[in-house]
Amino acid sequence: MSQYPADADFRIKPREVADKSSRETLSKAIRMALAVESEPVRRNTNTFNQNRYTAVRTIDDYEALKDRARAIKEKAIEQIESSVAVLRKVIEERGGHFYLAKDGADANAYILEVCQKHQAKLAVKSKSMTSEEIRLNGVLEGAGIEVAETDLAEFILQVADEQPSHIVAPAIHRSRERISKLFKDVFHPEQPLETGEDLTKFAREILRRKFLTADVGISGANIIDAETGTIVLVENEGNIRMVTQAPPVHIAVAGVEKIVPHWEDLAPFIELLAPSGTGQPLSQYTNILHPPLKMPSFSFDGRPRRERAFYLVLVDNGRLRMRHDTELKRALYCMRCSACLNVCPVFQVLGGHAFGGETYSGGIGGAWEAGTGSLEKARFSELCTGCSRCVRQCPVRIDIPWLNTVLHDRLNQLDGKGAAALFFGKLFGSESRDREAGVEKQFFGNYATFAKAGSAFAPLSNGISALSPVRHLMEKMVGLDHRRRLPAFQKNTFTKKFAAWQKGREKSSGGKARPAKVLLFADIYTNFLHPESGMAAVKVLDALGIDVRLSDVPAEGRAALSQGMVETAARRANRVAHDLENEIDRGWKIVVPEPSVLALFRRDYKNLLNNNTLFEKLRENSLGAVEYLGHYLTENKIPLQAIFDANRFPPGKRLFYHGHCQRKSLGGIPDEGALFTELGFDVVSSKVECCGMAGSFGYKKEFYDVSMKIGEALFQQIRLADGENPRTIVTGGISCRHQIEEGVHRPVFHPMEVLEKILAAEGGGLS
Repeated sequence: MSQYPADADFRIKPREVADKSSRETLSKAIRMALAVESEPVRRNTNTFNQNRYTAVRTIDDYEALKDRARAIKEKAIEQIESSVAVLRKVIEERGGHFYLAKDGADANAYILEVCQKHQAKLAVKSKSMTSEEIRLNGVLEGAGIEVAETDLAEFILQVADEQPSHIVAPAIHRSRERISKLFKDVFHPEQPLETGEDLTKFAREILRRKFLTADVGISGANIIDAETGTIVLVENEGNIRMVTQAPPVHIAVAGVEKIVPHWEDLAPFIELLAPSGTGQPLSQYTNILHPPLKMPSFSFDGRPRRERAFYLVLVDNGRLRMRHDTELKRALYCMRCSACLNVCPVFQVLGGHAFGGETYSGGIGGAWEAGTGSLEKARFSELCTGCSRCVRQCPVRIDIPWLNTVLHDRLNQLDGKGAAALFFGKLFGSESRDREAGVEKQFFGNYATFAKAGSAFAPLSNGISALSPVRHLMEKMVGLDHRRRLPAFQKNTFTKKFAAWQKGREKSSGGKARPAKVLLFADIYTNFLHPESGMAAVKVLDALGIDVRLSDVPAEGRAALSQGMVETAARRANRVAHDLENEIDRGWKIVVPEPSVLALFRRDYKNLLNNNTLFEKLRENSLGAVEYLGHYLTENKIPLQAIFDANRFPPGKRLFYHGHCQRKSLGGIPDEGALFTELGFDVVSSKVECCGMAGSFGYKKEFYDVSMKIGEALFQQIRLADGENPRTIVTGGISCRHQIEEGVHRPVFHPMEVLEKILAAEGGGLS
């Protein structure tokens, strides 16, 4: 229960937001965000996200355009020094001034010197994340120069003395009611200021006076072309245009990563930026500037015209160091569109005041905080669940979950938990580097050890672990939230069930040759927790006449990877991949019932295996259970209805289907819900993209409330879809299964369990 009432209008101070370098301060920020900011953040990010889906569908060759943008950024980062030299020459030849600042203090000192040189008393400023990063406003204000933020959202936050909580929409966490109250408390207006139009008009009148009397305009830059010195600035309000043209002096501040080498390189970023960020085909204003401006300065209120001047301040502040970091350099490709924030289930319920650092927020924010600040300031990156929804949405294809895994790994080493962690790490089989991870991470990262022991002693282990004193002790020792119901370990595991089934099958098969060979991967979750899902897949595939074998039950690396224990995950991945390669070479397809493990094989192993050829072989030959079924039926021209009869389904033909995040993020996998519709089921498919569980994330004390908050929308949709008669709930992921069962207190089934129940012939099918 939060210590803050739901209607509290507390103000999150910049200092509170910035310092989330400890678990205590991170937990405080989470509680505050859930209590006050969650609903407007969720509503607004969902709007952006849905608009983005619509907008990108209108882009011709969208995937090819992303590839082009990525290639440009990779080249641009590799040749930063030469591009800086070209850009300096172009700007200075046109009469502008150029400065390369080594860090924030250097940049601030130069900008202050420029303002004082021009005797500035008032500077108007457009939205700029780089200026937030270097803390420019405080330096200028400390020298007696007024700074007016002119972006409407930034103006609101300046009045509130808050930091931005979103890259593109800084005040996304504030509802209209809270903004109205803020303006009334600060300005005491005569107007009621109840509507959005009222608030906008009120702010506009204040800002217009600032534009007309400003001495200096300060902007950022979305993209800078080194070849021509062109600066691109996109916006929806027109304030950037005023900032860059109304005052006689224009100072543009940007990180060096914003430079691209050539004029033609601008096009893909202009085309991708607005659709990715706000879901617009193009921003209302796309400013393409060739500073310094040639036209005379404006004269307002009879003031004399002043000579125009332009200053471009490029900021390093750790970026060149990031470029030489094999992992963090990927963050430099970021175009700050916010697509990853809008699609992130955790950001959707928290916003950047909890899921963010001193400047940068969301999944991509951790790498930026570590690169431009310090690793300690990136601890909020542990809020990344690894769901991978952001991977397909990033217009420059940054693998953000992997970046956060790298940060978790480095934080593990930074924390150095001491003797207890070292003991448990060695006991559980963690690699030496990962033994520095805390006991909590050792527990979750070595789940296979506990699953084996739990199943061996079931049902006694289940009874003991359900006792309240035991649950509270586990919460204290390993961070397992006492409120989360634990799935029961199964004494009769998948491997045991399969062995018994296979023995009976061999007696009845008559030794017939079978046309296809499948190695069903027995992951630890299916084996020890839900063997019925695995056996359903076995029986369905067998009914099609497919030769089915079962793998061993290795720790494949998913659990260790989720805790940032990269060395341990890599060792386990290489062992499993080499074992599976032998099976693939003998003609067996690898079929995986659990989507999170399938995603491991088809995406995450790319970062863990030391052999890319091996990764590609495993990626191309690993399929989900329903996915393989669909391919087999299509290739052999077998209609679904020849194998399955929906009328045999005991509870009736009404289903609710929820797709697993990581399964969807792989792309190219047929929709399982559509398969059931084709079979004649009445299917309601989830419109909620994430259940909020994300494996160990939803079990942890510090994240349980976040997990359940994410799940609320899904639980509500299930209840609405039920009507008077509850639907059978179907989902492919075990973690989704546990979350939904927690939220609606109903059983949930794997798609293969449903298909097993509706096989057209008892115990056989086509075999």
